[in-house]
Amino acid sequence: MSAPVSSTSAIPSRRGICPGLSRPLPTGDGLLVRILPTGTIALDAFAVLCAAARVHGNGIIEITARGSIQVRGLSTQSAPAFADAIAALGIAADDGVPILCNPLAGLDAAEIFDATAFATALRRAVREQSLAGLDPKVSVVIDDGAPLGLARIAADIRVGAQLRNGQPVLRLAVSGDERSAFDLGVVALDDAVEAVSRLLLVLSERSARARDIIAAEGTACFEDALAFARLGSAAQRDRKDAKNIETDSAPRQCSDAIGLHGLRDGSLACGIGLAFGHAEASTLEKLADAAAAAGGRGLRTEPNRSLLAIGLTSESAARFLAAAAKLGFVTRTDDPRRQVIACAGAPLCASAYIPARAIAPDIAAAAAPYLGDGLTIHLSGCAKGCAHSGAAPLTVVGTPGDCALIANGSAREASFAAAPLHELPDAVADHLRKYCNIAEKTRHV
Repeated sequence: MSAPVSSTSAIPSRRGICPGLSRPLPTGDGLLVRILPTGTIALDAFAVLCAAARVHGNGIIEITARGSIQVRGLSTQSAPAFADAIAALGIAADDGVPILCNPLAGLDAAEIFDATAFATALRRAVREQSLAGLDPKVSVVIDDGAPLGLARIAADIRVGAQLRNGQPVLRLAVSGDERSAFDLGVVALDDAVEAVSRLLLVLSERSARARDIIAAEGTACFEDALAFARLGSAAQRDRKDAKNIETDSAPRQCSDAIGLHGLRDGSLACGIGLAFGHAEASTLEKLADAAAAAGGRGLRTEPNRSLLAIGLTSESAARFLAAAAKLGFVTRTDDPRRQVIACAGAPLCASAYIPARAIAPDIAAAAAPYLGDGLTIHLSGCAKGCAHSGAAPLTVVGTPGDCALIANGSAREASFAAAPLHELPDAVADHLRKYCNIAEKTRHV
């Protein structure tokens, strides 16, 4: 993919707050903290996390689209105590550059290399770097090549494992998900930590996100940073060779988190989803009890607002799924709640005009007959679109007066209609019915 080059060298500055243990984010229901787990959370540690969310917050826990854990309703007085309780568990990465690995990194028999070890080494290198200018929203994705991967997760820097002559190499890219990111070529494993560190330095020196640098300058600055590391002498002489190095990896078929996944030790991971990305801490404690009763040894988070119970058997996984379903979790891939993306909404978020999460069940029920072929609905409390930054077949945005309906666009785009909140389920169903009828007629033309 070739990078666009702007006529101006100015790079817009994009600043924001990423809530961590050391920097809670003020919102409508108090302070919000985000935790990025670094691997399996032991069930007793997960229980402590849930208890701390009840004691120090309002007991609402969220799993985000990127697999982080968010705890809501903290106060200026309770947030430090919560941070101390979580830090003592040793389950989360330090606040800093978010480095995301595959949900089953280190456990999946299909992984090409050890992404967990690489992430640990990279975090150490980042701590030793001077990156004062780094935008707080910069992130790194490390995809180990396993089916349960991070293909749809966008990041400033992507590290993707591939096989070359039967040996693992790492393909680097910037600004996007697996399909849209700008390819920078392949580096050897031994050079990869330094390579990513140099890319981060480029971002820090410009105090900008990768997408803004590419819009202003193209990708040359990133390619220059990697000149030391590309595989093969020919690749070092010619950037095109670095990008076109052939690998043995076939196109990957990504699997769904919901369901069973085989692990290297012969046990299973069992994935379930949090309806609309949240649950009460007390309900999650019961889920952990169900995992323990099924012989599980821990839980892992997964992008798309899911959890994976680790270490089950086929028989015990069936019991765990039955218990999770009774608790209200998503246990089927065709559950319509999976196709409705909702932010916290009012009153949890001070910016929201509508209770997006509270109305999500009614929207999912009304839309259920039309939610085939990956059709999704995005419910956004305001035009910021925090829960889903991209386009959706239907986006609903809260406004001071009503709900704006946007077709095939993001929360910031122009609407084609509006509906009062109490009529929204019918308005959504009516639009989707027309959408599906048009799609059906198109298929038969």
